[in-house]
Amino acid sequence: MGLVLGLCSWTVCIDNMKKIILASASPRRKDILKITGLKFSVCASDYEEDLDLPLRPQALARFLSRKKAEAVAHRYRNAVIIAADTFIVFNNKLLGKPHTAKEAEKMLKMLNGKRHSVITGFTIMDPAVKKTLSRSVETKVYFNKLSMAEINAYIESKEPLDKAGAYAIQGLGAVFIEKIDGDFFNVMGLPLCALTESLKKFGVYVLKDRVGCIIKD
Repeated sequence: MGLVLGLCSWTVCIDNMKKIILASASPRRKDILKITGLKFSVCASDYEEDLDLPLRPQALARFLSRKKAEAVAHRYRNAVIIAADTFIVFNNKLLGKPHTAKEAEKMLKMLNGKRHSVITGFTIMDPAVKKTLSRSVETKVYFNKLSMAEINAYIESKEPLDKAGAYAIQGLGAVFIEKIDGDFFNVMGLPLCALTESLKKFGVYVLKDRVGCIIKD
């Protein structure tokens, strides 16, 4: 019988009673995982990502997330580790996070009025049983056409800094997103649907209809 945690209007089931560790310092990923009602701790991975590795984007996203998970796994032997890595793909170029206003301007001008892809790779790892699962999810994002004055004003807000692709879809950046095709949360950094489905393979259930674990209205 799994542990049953009644949270808000739903029920969370954790069959294996193990800790859940989010191997990320991203406040966006933390907020997304909180939506599930799962109890978890944060332990930021110190793995230095390299977007120049000779791998295709989907494979690279999975590889980087797995390395992030491995960097944390040795500290937690009885835990389920969740790690993720997100970047932008535009015209076969990979865009990470800008660290200066100039870098942000260059990225926003590149994406302006065009479609790009956001790819997130995530890894779930249970070191105790040597079980690992890595997946990648793609969301297509369509930008409206922005004037240079709008781009400059957005950069002055400081929001683009340290965001993949130099924008935050959950913030002010939402005003120039025409539409998306795919998981909204994937653009934020953690594809919630794919993640929760994959967690079931590790005995972690956000929603499960069975005796001892009832989905509440």
